[in-house]
Amino acid sequence: MRLVDSHCHFDRADSAHVTAALDRARAAGLVHAVIVGQFQGPGDWGIALDVAAAHPGFLTPTLGIHPHEAARATEADIEHLERTCARPEIHAVGEAGLDYYYDHSPREIQARVFRMQCALAKRLDKPLVVHVRESTRGQDAHLDCEAILKEEGVRRGVIHCFTGDTDAARRYLDLGFLLSLSGVVTYKKTEALQDAVRFAPLDRLMVETDSPYLAPVPYRGKKNEPSYVVETAKKIAELKGVSLDQAAEVTTANAAALFGFSV
Repeated sequence: MRLVDSHCHFDRADSAHVTAALDRARAAGLVHAVIVGQFQGPGDWGIALDVAAAHPGFLTPTLGIHPHEAARATEADIEHLERTCARPEIHAVGEAGLDYYYDHSPREIQARVFRMQCALAKRLDKPLVVHVRESTRGQDAHLDCEAILKEEGVRRGVIHCFTGDTDAARRYLDLGFLLSLSGVVTYKKTEALQDAVRFAPLDRLMVETDSPYLAPVPYRGKKNEPSYVVETAKKIAELKGVSLDQAAEVTTANAAALFGFSV
């Protein structure tokens, strides 16, 4: 069995534990992981690029400005992002997108910075890693996200940590995007998400941890790590009616094709 965690994070507090966590990932069957670098402040993108450089062949980095930080990002930060993402070792732009759940940045600023990163991904011909989270008040971030992707003409990327329903899945798939599933799909009361997974073709799905967040059952409530992605893969296999080996091989091939790495 070969698995890829298509979206994980390590922050500075994890620095001393990264190697051990990646050793556990390999022991669990992982052959690769995509590590996401995020804007922390001027000139500061966290440790993702350094960690990826220390584990060549196993980690592929991305870089982006999360919607939480959109209001803090200046034009100089956007320019720095473009220069850095142009480097060949950076395989994707993002995560970028809309977060209506926390609204840490005003929505109009979220949309503006998201559009900038959509345009950047197109200019660099690299996939876009999209974050989209709905409001508890029923305002549909998925519709706004789809509209921006359409208007900006982005057709290559992934909706990471997808938690939408079948209608949202259909719209993103029609745009050409893949859907990446996190441990949320293993939780109770996620029937709409599980129906969306049943609907989506397996060759358009990936699995991720979004670690250190959203640990899957049976680790829910604990700090997440890449080795736990096997639990999400098991759930996908169950929902799709295929073996774990098949789910692992197909989602691994999907991730490798999108992000451009070899396994």
